[in-house]
Order: sequence, then C-alpha cells, then structure tokens
Amino acid sequence: MRIIGIVQARTGSTRLPGKVLRELSGRSVLGWVVRAVRESRAVDELLVATTAEAADDAVEAECARLGAACSRGPVDDVLTRFTAALAGRPGDAVMRFTADCPLLDPAVIREAALVYRAVPGLDYLSTALPRTLPRGTDVEIVGRAALERADREADAYHRTHVTSYVHTRPDDFRIMGLTYPPEAADLRVTLDTEEDWNVIGRVVREFGDRPVPVGALVRWLRDRPEVRALNAHVEQKALQEA
Repeated sequence: MRIIGIVQARTGSTRLPGKVLRELSGRSVLGWVVRAVRESRAVDELLVATTAEAADDAVEAECARLGAACSRGPVDDVLTRFTAALAGRPGDAVMRFTADCPLLDPAVIREAALVYRAVPGLDYLSTALPRTLPRGTDVEIVGRAALERADREADAYHRTHVTSYVHTRPDDFRIMGLTYPPEAADLRVTLDTEEDWNVIGRVVREFGDRPVPVGALVRWLRDRPEVRALNAHVEQKALQEA
C-alpha cells in the first residue's frame, strides 16, 4: 500500500496570519511538520499543498528550502486542492497534516500508518475518533477512493475540511479510531492564536529543537498548570465554520 503525505499550508490564516512560516527554534513551523513526517518514515511520498495566491509564494519558497514538493490550488476548496495534488501520483491513501501542528510525534504518525495498512478495506483512520491526544498531535489517513468520492459529492464546509465528508458518514465508509491513554483531549498545542504560540514556545524551550514524544508532552503539561492556562480559553472553530 502506498501512502502519500500531504501537508496543507497557507499564510492567510484569519486568526494568526503567516503562522506556518513563523520561526520556532531556528526552523519554520512548516519545517517542524515536514521533519516529523520524514522522521516517522510512514509515507512513501510527501508534499505540501498550498494556495495559488501570491502571498503563498513564500510557502512555495520554504518548500524549496526544505526540499519538499509543492502543489498549488484553490484557497477555500481545500478538498480540490488535495485531489489536484494527487493527480498523476500513484497512491492508495493520503495521510493528511496541517502546517499549524509543529509538535507532531513521529511515533504516532508511524503507528497510524501501520494500523491503516494492517486493516483491509479501511476508508478512514483517525486518532480523533474519539480524540484522546492533545489537539495538535492528531493524525488521520483517508483512502484515495473515499477522498475522490468526497471531491465528487461534498459541498459547503466539507470542501474546507477535506476529510469531514468521509468521517461524518460511518454508514457509507469504513472508519476506525485509534486511541491513546491517558486521555489528554483537553490539552491544546495547535497553533491558531498568540496564546497557542506562547504555549508551543514554552514546550520548545523545554525540549529543544526536536520532536517531542506525546507521552512526555502530556506529562510535562499536566505538571505545569500555569502553561496549560495560557491557551485553555481558546475555542476551536466548529466544523461548520470555514
């Protein structure tokens, strides 16, 4: 089975513009994501899917610096951006990443790929069904046929969220969740706001310029309520929000 890793990245974030190119301990946030995926050795090919907007020329330039392939497509129709990036590339499934999650654990990425490959007929696997990991460390894989069906049939917010058409239809697709104890879904290390940036910065100052095992990350945050409090009030956008 051939899995293609696709990182969606753009500079036009509404809450924190340019976040994916911010420097974090000497490398861009996007660079942290690319490194984690590469260190997992879970995908057969890795590329970044950004937009055709002029502002995202900077993302393409960063991809060149990182030695990562770059595909460009629509701004809001991210589902089409993904399927266009797949065109002409052999592959059976897509592992989807977002460029605002610099604290991904390569071990979790690798385990998700191993499970997906081991279970015949899966259309979708995610560590967020239900979420037990901190937000910002989740991994998801969608079968190519399921993704292409979604591209043909989905509308509205499903076109922004790429995989939601699949994972909200358990009667139509074969779906599997991968959970990790102890439960840590209340923790947040995704990058949407300045408060999130402050938390991620504290983590990186502690652990340095390297991927952090998710278990060590959870233990460290549990022992530091003052760090957790920095972004505890930040609300994640609802699925229906573009």
